[in-house]
Amino acid sequence: MIEANNPEIDVDELMKKVREEVAKLQNKPLWKEKSTGINLQPNNGINLRIISQIQALLNNAESKSQVRTEFPEKLNRFPFTISRDLQRFVLKLYTFLFKEQRAVNFSLIQALRESLALNQQLNQQIAVLQDKIKSMDERHLKKYSSIKNDLTQQKQVIACFLDETRPWFPEHFTSDQLQTFQEEKGLFDGFYGVLTDHFRGSREEILARLKVYLPRIAEAKIGTQDSPILDIGCGRGEWLELLLDAGYVAQGLDLNQIMVEQCKTRELDVIEADALTYLQSQPDGSLGAVTGFHLIEHLPFPVLINLIEESVRVLKPGGLVIFETPNPQNVLVGTHNFYLDPSHLKPLPSALVKFMLEHCGLAQVDIINLHPYDESFKLSGSPVAERFNEYFYGSQDYAVIGYKP
Repeated sequence: MIEANNPEIDVDELMKKVREEVAKLQNKPLWKEKSTGINLQPNNGINLRIISQIQALLNNAESKSQVRTEFPEKLNRFPFTISRDLQRFVLKLYTFLFKEQRAVNFSLIQALRESLALNQQLNQQIAVLQDKIKSMDERHLKKYSSIKNDLTQQKQVIACFLDETRPWFPEHFTSDQLQTFQEEKGLFDGFYGVLTDHFRGSREEILARLKVYLPRIAEAKIGTQDSPILDIGCGRGEWLELLLDAGYVAQGLDLNQIMVEQCKTRELDVIEADALTYLQSQPDGSLGAVTGFHLIEHLPFPVLINLIEESVRVLKPGGLVIFETPNPQNVLVGTHNFYLDPSHLKPLPSALVKFMLEHCGLAQVDIINLHPYDESFKLSGSPVAERFNEYFYGSQDYAVIGYKP
């Protein structure tokens, strides 16, 4: 009916184009379902393009439905030329005859505009909902991780308790027995796991920091079945995850039972073992690299020396050692941050660790200063300010890297 009464506006063609755009929306949804859940994030690229196209169609339809004040240009040419008075009469007649039809056209266009605005509003609400769901997921994930750690720890405590108490019944425990029991069975594994999550940083932050070492692994051409990488004190397994994603062969060691279980749930090759004991059991020249991130500051000096010597022994020629540790040259680290971990023994100056690696037989030993404070913390304006920045806001960690000749 609309097309018959007003040939200037092909409403059927307009609705056909609108249906095509809607079909595209159905074929390319604004959100996708993933196997791990539903992602409600609108696809802004597709959304904006389609909205722009629909708005262009509506603008075109609206312009053609306006009251005509002039004859079409093609009717002003021979042989269609007519007088101006006749043109005005025809235009008035045309306007009168199709007055109701224009009202219908405007109503349809307005309805489509309202639908488009509603669609945009719904997309905005979906985006807000997605952000809320993401925030809730992160909070629940942290809570779940903490509860899982506690349950795992309780399970271990109960098992150890039953094993230890069986020969002692019906006697009572003394305070010395309880203290020995706690120290030997790692009852603080759960606490240390939560402590690490709180002060060490998120997995995403640590993964980003550890990428600095990947070029060293690539240059050494290690991480194969013949020259695997051993990460001692692997903790939550960020370095192992990074190596696995890059296609390298790597294994981790840790004494924290809860962290070992967490790594296994991520399908990482991790075993519960003492680093020095494990290295002593390995043959000469069997590894491509030995790494340890925030480990050596936990070890007594004699154990650290033996650990370095064993690491050098099991390395293949060209293999490397990477140790990262807090930097005591940073005053804030050396006097405060270092002691946020109660299992730390003493800060280790980079010059001392470099000397120890060289003394045990490694060559080309480098020191890499890492993780300075953000520039917003630093002062400027004088050499004294620069020196202050170096000692208070400089590198919070350093890595020492040595190669086996």
